[in-house]
Amino acid sequence: MNIFDKGFSPAEATLRYLDGDYVVLKPGTFVRCAISGKPIPLDELFYWSVDRQEPYADAVTAHTAFERFGRGA
Repeated sequence: MNIFDKGFSPAEATLRYLDGDYVVLKPGTFVRCAISGKPIPLDELFYWSVDRQEPYADAVTAHTAFERFGRGA
């Protein structure tokens, strides 16, 4: 099934974040930014925290999380 199929609806994925990669635990088309709540398509996901297991929409948001929480959990 792809986005052009009738009845397609985006679903939120569940991921396990690793160093430089992630593992899909529950299939979906996007994840939500931990700071802004903005949906991030999986093919546009480039920033996340392995320590906190959370995704970020962009570099600025990732930096905001780092400033707010530090490196660890």
